[in-house]
Amino acid sequence: MTTPRDALRSILPAAGWSRDVSDEVDFTGTGDPMMRTPYEVGTAGAATIAASGLAAAHLWEVRGGEKQRVGIDLRHAGAAMRSGHYMKLGDGALSAARNGIMGFYPTKDGRWSYLHCNFANHRAVALKVVGVPTEDRAAVAKAVTGWTAADLEEAIIANKGAGGMVRTAEEWKRHPQGIAVAGLPLMEIVKIGDSAPEPLPAGDRPLSGIRVVDITRVLAGPTCARTLAEHGADVMKISAAHLPNLGYQEWDTGHGKLNAHIDMRDPAQLETLRGLVRDADVFSQGYRPGSLGARGLSPEELAKLRPGIVCVSLSAFGHEGPWAGRRGFDTVVQTVSGMTLRQAEVFPGKEPGPQFYPLSAIDYCTGYLMAFGAMVALARRAEQGGSWLVRISLAQVGKWIVDLGEVPAAALKDVPADFTPDEIARWSTTSQTPSGLLKHLAPVAQLSRTPGFWARPSVPLGHHKPAWPPRAAASAAADD
Repeated sequence: MTTPRDALRSILPAAGWSRDVSDEVDFTGTGDPMMRTPYEVGTAGAATIAASGLAAAHLWEVRGGEKQRVGIDLRHAGAAMRSGHYMKLGDGALSAARNGIMGFYPTKDGRWSYLHCNFANHRAVALKVVGVPTEDRAAVAKAVTGWTAADLEEAIIANKGAGGMVRTAEEWKRHPQGIAVAGLPLMEIVKIGDSAPEPLPAGDRPLSGIRVVDITRVLAGPTCARTLAEHGADVMKISAAHLPNLGYQEWDTGHGKLNAHIDMRDPAQLETLRGLVRDADVFSQGYRPGSLGARGLSPEELAKLRPGIVCVSLSAFGHEGPWAGRRGFDTVVQTVSGMTLRQAEVFPGKEPGPQFYPLSAIDYCTGYLMAFGAMVALARRAEQGGSWLVRISLAQVGKWIVDLGEVPAAALKDVPADFTPDEIARWSTTSQTPSGLLKHLAPVAQLSRTPGFWARPSVPLGHHKPAWPPRAAASAAADD
């Protein structure tokens, strides 16, 4: 098995850092297996969270602060890979249940197809493609038997849906996109423009005074911005009223953020967004590669709009290969890369067929790595100047998790289905939100001199106006 420290050491080259930097992290507690999966998800979570903590600690040193240590509780880090499951708003839990149509279906060629249906628009595409007018799982299953898995995969994508054919790990390694992903590093931090060095704004936290525009959705990108807020950044989450969302995820990833609506289809509102970027330091987006160019929001255009910007770019399958422009999610990457078949081999479900692991490790690990890259780029901007691009994909992180190896089969017997209530209570905190008291997991990374915390509570989408508060407010709690 891979140790958390060795996993961390595999991340550090992305920043050009020595392996020895990992010695600044104290890992405590017991590691994998933590949940019913052969993958080393606890190790992956601990390593990526540790990387983000190290980057925050380094920024503190760039400010002139003292060196500090980063503490990571391994089991807390594992729980953070499914933090959306451990929330209670007011008197009730927030449901993380998936839509009933979402899932795997056998096809006529003896294979399996995955339909991603959590979002209403993707569900509508799936139903349209298979020719079923209502949300009837039995009818969908019958209709899918008329398709080959490969043909259904392409039809869903052609109609702007999401899903995929279930593949083995060997099939993915031979697939043109699997080959393209294998040729990419875990992540990239590259200079995309020249500008003068920018000292970090005054403040008492690693990211005090840093402004982040976050237009990402679902889990990975919002986790990045949540992590930056954890270390003191002012984050402006941008969504729009017409975009579908899963409510519980917004409470999970909204900690520390301002939250505004901007409809980028409206030229006037798009200009408002550009105005926010002009006064920002980081722009984080999760749209498919090249898709924001028509709105003047490509990394190169943003570097002209705001020299010194740090652009964080997330995609599903990377910026190279035939699937570079294809939409996807954690579950889709699991499906096409062999992970769901391997999960089913080790932990079969109640029904036959592929299985997802019981968390969202690709999503959350990707988010922490995005935050790590953003903070490394901010340090480079302070010391060297320039505009920077942090580039990563879910598929690259999925490959990294697979490459960590598996938990030995003998250790997977009698693994509990979840963490204990006492553990969850110990790792939890509360925030007073506009909708009531929210109980949720606290930050995992424990920095010895600048402890992480969220100065703002999660709020409903569109709760704030799209305008920056004064930078002096970055380190103070705000309820505006």
